[in-house]
Amino acid sequence: MPDSSPLPPVRLHSEAELARDALSTPLLSRAALLARWAGPDTRVDAGGGLVEEQLPAAAEALGLTGDDAVAHASEAWRVAVDTGLVEISDGDDDSGGTVTQGEDLALLAGGSPHDVLGIWLAALDTVLADAAVPDLDGVLDAVGGEDGAGDLDLSGLDWDPEAEAEFLDGVLGNLYLLTVTEEGPGDAPVPLPALAASMIVPSDMGEPTNDVLEQVSDAMMRLDDQFRLLEPVGLVEYQPVDEALMADADEEPAAPVDDTDVSRYGMVRLTPLGRYGLRARLLEAGHEAPAVGELADKGADALLDGTATFPQAAAQAEIDQWVRRRAPLDAARDLLTAARGQDTAAPLRRLHCQQALSLVGAEAEPALREVLDDPELGGLARVWLTENGCADVPAPSEDLIFWLTIDTIAAQLAAEGNSEELRALVEGLAAQHGGFFTAAWRVEHPATADVLEAMGRLHPDKRIAKEARKAAFKARSQHGS
Repeated sequence: MPDSSPLPPVRLHSEAELARDALSTPLLSRAALLARWAGPDTRVDAGGGLVEEQLPAAAEALGLTGDDAVAHASEAWRVAVDTGLVEISDGDDDSGGTVTQGEDLALLAGGSPHDVLGIWLAALDTVLADAAVPDLDGVLDAVGGEDGAGDLDLSGLDWDPEAEAEFLDGVLGNLYLLTVTEEGPGDAPVPLPALAASMIVPSDMGEPTNDVLEQVSDAMMRLDDQFRLLEPVGLVEYQPVDEALMADADEEPAAPVDDTDVSRYGMVRLTPLGRYGLRARLLEAGHEAPAVGELADKGADALLDGTATFPQAAAQAEIDQWVRRRAPLDAARDLLTAARGQDTAAPLRRLHCQQALSLVGAEAEPALREVLDDPELGGLARVWLTENGCADVPAPSEDLIFWLTIDTIAAQLAAEGNSEELRALVEGLAAQHGGFFTAAWRVEHPATADVLEAMGRLHPDKRIAKEARKAAFKARSQHGS
């Protein structure tokens, strides 16, 4: 899974939509059918699985045919047991117990969307655990056939259960991160080779070695098996690796040559239900995994602080939901109160406050007029009133203009770093105000020196950049920092 730093916010469908998706997944719907099919005469083994003689009837009850019908029925039964859709009471030594319908079965039809999603998450846990286990036929081959199946010694196999589970968790974490990152593919499918390489190839490696490429190829084959298992539970949509590429078992698949060819090597996409499921697992593991809309019911301070780490589009979506739930005047007053401050995060709070105020409408005018004399808010209040065509907007003092300029650049630095947009803003300021740096170092703003240093880094003209650095030095000297 990703490291401990906050993840980008994910956009989730409503719980009602997600619950409908969960109920329609092949695996959960089959598990529910088997739970309704089962009864006191259903025979299970000591582990709670259907006895071999019962599996054909279970497959028939599910309408399954073909070579994999029994395997699919067995998997659906295991999910029904693990999710509480069926319950198995203790039996005697010769019996695995008596089967009855579980209390959770009724929740699939009459419970809340949250109840349904809780059952689906339990099903997901079962499938993920299964996906981390190697193909049993391969294990048996490794220990000399089925006769040795009763006392497998895992230490003699090239399989580490914990490492395999961690690898799959890592792959799914990377897929989640790619999906929720604004610069990522979003809803577009991710090529399986790229996902495998994200776990194998070091970030600082130029041309991968043959050994690394072989590891990537091995990882692709493992992931191909695992994603085939994960698709029926609704976690992903998966286009498997083209079997023609694996026709010769003695040869590694050749590297893809173009985009069309890449799709033959497997393509995987996280579904809306998958985004929900992986976020739930991330939260359970202690990661910060925000979702757009979580702040809509919280105060303005939580909104402005919470969106500080959001990418621009996600921040705008969160702010929009927050504003829609409030009366414009009340929202404006709360936002302006929360935007005050001299701490390092304050400029970005004020930037997001401006974004939110752009959505509240003309009813908010009294709140903006109330802060015209506020040294921290008077500048943005004048901008809002002017942009909204309000009359009698007092002209800002020169000191206020410079303070607002420093505050705005500090916010942009916090939000975007040294972006092209900020570079253009810096160039424009220096061109419009010939004496900008002469006056700017005197501005009583906590970020003045940092902003001037950034302007020195960003401006392409060496003479102007030097002026900015000199002004930054003066600002630090003035403030004793």
